[in-house]
Parts: sequence; C-alpha cells; structure tokens
Amino acid sequence: MDSRDTWHLRKPRSREVLFPLTNSVPTPRPKVFGARGASVLTVPPPSWSTSVSAKEAHRSYWTDYLYDQNPILKWQKTGVSNMAGEISLLFGFLLWIATIPPIRRKFFELFYYTRHFYILFIIFFIFHVGISYTCIMLPGFYLFLVDRCLRFLQSRRQVRLVSARVLPCEAVELNFSKSHGLTYNPTSVMFINVPNISKLQWHPFTVTSNSNLERDKLSVVIKSGGTWTKKLYQLLSTPSSIDRLVVSVEGPYGPISTDYIRHDTLVMVSGGSGITPFISITRELIHLKTALKWKIPKVVLICAFKNSSSLSMLDLIFPISGTPSDISDMKLQIEAYLTRDKELKADGPIHPKTIWLKPNSSDAPIHATLGPNSWLWLAAIISSSFIIFIILIGIITCYYIFPIDHNSNKIFSFTLNAFLNMLVICVSIASVASAAFLWNKKYNAKEVKQIQNMEGSTPTVSPNSMVYNAEKELESLPYQSLIHATNVHYGERPDLRRMLFEHRELSVGVLASGPKIMRQEVATICSSGLAENLHFESISFSW
Repeated sequence: MDSRDTWHLRKPRSREVLFPLTNSVPTPRPKVFGARGASVLTVPPPSWSTSVSAKEAHRSYWTDYLYDQNPILKWQKTGVSNMAGEISLLFGFLLWIATIPPIRRKFFELFYYTRHFYILFIIFFIFHVGISYTCIMLPGFYLFLVDRCLRFLQSRRQVRLVSARVLPCEAVELNFSKSHGLTYNPTSVMFINVPNISKLQWHPFTVTSNSNLERDKLSVVIKSGGTWTKKLYQLLSTPSSIDRLVVSVEGPYGPISTDYIRHDTLVMVSGGSGITPFISITRELIHLKTALKWKIPKVVLICAFKNSSSLSMLDLIFPISGTPSDISDMKLQIEAYLTRDKELKADGPIHPKTIWLKPNSSDAPIHATLGPNSWLWLAAIISSSFIIFIILIGIITCYYIFPIDHNSNKIFSFTLNAFLNMLVICVSIASVASAAFLWNKKYNAKEVKQIQNMEGSTPTVSPNSMVYNAEKELESLPYQSLIHATNVHYGERPDLRRMLFEHRELSVGVLASGPKIMRQEVATICSSGLAENLHFESISFSW
C-alpha cells in the first residue's frame, strides 16, 4: 500500500489535532473505475484551486462546531430554548440598568421608555421555559394582564378638568370632576397623561382631595421639578392661558384602609412637596370631625420649605368648595419652617389663583372603571375570561396541535404552542374586560350627563382677573382658623428630636413624607427606644 493511501491513518501531530484543516493535506492518487478490458474513467485528484480554501474550510468547521456542540446558540423546537432565554435576559438587563438611581433620576424619559421592555422580557421568557412551566406563575401573570387591560380601557377616556389652582411656588392643583360613586382613601395616587405635553408619558401624583368631603371633585397637586411638570406649570401659568386642557387618567389607586384615628396624637412631618399626602389626611379628619362627629386625634403638621412662596401649599389644606364653616374645635397645629428666608418676602403673590376651564361634551367625569360593584365585576371578568381561555385552547389543542403531535411523525413546536396560549389568554381577557367596561359606561351615561348639565353653570373665567374670591377666602372662618393654627419659623430647621419627644400621650402616630434623608432621621428617632409611644410610618412616592 502506498504511503499516500495511508496518510489519514497516521497519528496526527499536536498542530494537526488543533487545526486539522490548516495543515497541508496529501493528495490521494487517482482512482480507476470500470471492468477489465472496458474503458476506464479516471477521476483527477482534488486540488485547493477547485475546492474551498483552507481559510473558508476552517471557518466552516468552527461555525458548525459552535452550533452543534454549544446549545446556547440554538433555538430548540422542543424543550428549553436557550436563545429565547438569552434574549429575555438581555431585556431584563436593560431594565435593571435603567433603574439605577442616577440614571433613573437624571434620564427619567430613558427610564420611562426602557421599562416597556418588560413586555418582550415576559414573551421571550415564556418562549424559553415553555407553556408548561409558565403555568407555575399563571395566576399572577393572569391577574397582571387583567389589571393592564382595565387600566388601558380607562386611560382611553378624556376626563373633565374643572379648574386649576396655580401656586407661586411653581405648583398647580388640578381639580377634576368625578362621579359620586367613586370613593378612595387618603394618600391615594393617580396617573395623569397630558397629550399636549407628551402622548406616551404617564406620571403618578398624590390625590389631595377627599371623596367624602368633596363628592363631585378630585384633586391632585403637581410640583414643578422635571421637564414634564415644568411644561405643565408653564402651560397653566402663562397670561394667555388655555381655556381647555385635554387630560386622561388612570386610577386612583391607594391603600385598602388607613387607621389614623387610633392614635391620641398624629404628628405629620413633611419636607417640600411631601406635604401633599398630608393634605388628603387632614381633609379626611375634617370630614370625620364635622360630618360624622367622630373623636379624632390631635393633629400636628411639621412642614419644612425653602422659601416664603412655598407657604401657599398650606392654602391647599382646604378645598375650593365643600369646607365646613366651623372647624375651630378641631385640634390642628401647624409648624412651618422656612430654611432659606429670614423673613416673609412680599415681593410676589403668596396665595394661589384659580383658573376655570371650559367644559367639553367629549370630557367625562372620573368614575370607577367597573362601577360601584367593582369587586363583583372583577371576579366575573377573571372567572369568565379564564373559562373562555380553557375552552378555546382546548379546541385548538384537539383540532390543531394533537393531530400533529400524535398522528404524524412531527413534533409540534414548543414556541408556537406558547405563542398560541399567550394569544388566546390576551384575546379572552380583552374581550370580556371590554364587554364589562362598555356595559358600565352605558350604565354611568345618565349620571355623566347630569353632572355635565350641573357644570354648565360653572364660570369659565375666574373672577377678579383670574383670582377667585381671594379676599372672601381669606376672611372665611376656615382660613381664619388656619391662620391662627399656623406658626411660621424663619431661617431654621425643625428640631425633630425635641418636637417628637415632647408628646407624652400613650399613642403617637408619626408619619413622614419627603426627602429620604429626612424620613430616615425621623425613623431613627422613633426607633431609638427613648420613647415607646412613637409609632412610625413612612410615605414615599419616589420612583
């Protein structure tokens, strides 16, 4: 046997083992085919000029090796799809990067738009693990889809913005019309979208009104800080202010219950715009005291502001209308601290001005998405949509998936199976939720029309050059009581340790809202063990 015929039987050298295609390959001698005496067909030896080059063969070798030997790069038709998991992990990594506090605060719009990647994260995660393992998280995932669908339906409506109170501290209070059946608890939050500023951005703000004290109004306070809030303040504070503002909302969302009256004294510590949740709590206590004649705790509000113009935030403790005429018997004490001003500066307005906006037939009052019996409707949506999902996926499995899996040599794709299940879930929830939403919308149409007729008499322009009865408000009994209950301290910060320890009642509730450092200081004082009667609770709305 010729040595050229046995070259492939030799033990390869180390270089040949690592790079078998980069070495010079011996050319085998020609082969002769045909019977004896017949014509002979000779096949010429291959040469690198007529075949792939060594470089291309080397690349092809490693590409095939990586794909065949490394399952990370495969999208399996059956079983776990690693490629889908890697894509899901990538979107999850982008979500995590955008939530880093410096990025989230300095580039809020980047954070806001990046967080929508959660949709792709969930989709590829389901492709990765398959629909069978997804059923482990199906209850939570199903409820999440129901919530998102109902919130989307609510956000499509334009709501009626009745008026806006513009404050000199670059803050505005928006007053919306609402149905009487909509109730919510203090410290609730509502998402607001203003298409004139951005059609995609939704921002959460604290609800300052009380559903019992103001049965036909819902209010939120927005402090100018970021790009979106500054544009809104400029839109409403300019002399040539618009007469109508298109607004959509989601919510309000809030705690199930708030048990503030169980304490003997309620101390509320705020910094800057952190006073907004305490406005809603104060209005709730006013309602309990004046309307229901309940025994309420003594209320101490400690608020710190930067300058004199921020004192106008205290005017929001009372609503535009609906405040009881006599609240003098309510034990209310307000300690306001101005950290930068040494004295009251009267070089500008210190009271808010009210702007009345024109009504529009397309605007509707804010009402509960599923009506007054929302819990019953929610249970009906969840149960009925799930039954529809089971029926539809059963039909698809019986007449489409099962014949491929069991009546042929093929295996139905796990990815396509997961996609069909997700599609059927979304269709079931969207159809049932839309039907329930439209039913309640038709049911509330009569009340909406009555409210719109009542608001027809609302002035479209505020009297006295956009200042709504400023002198009358200042001379009213509630505002006189507010003035007598307020002590203003200039050029200093509150001594929280002394002010909290001086309360000797058996139970003192301490609420803190504002900057993180301030909330941590209050928490440290309450947990020091020097006063066992202090019960701390933090209210934070930071993103």
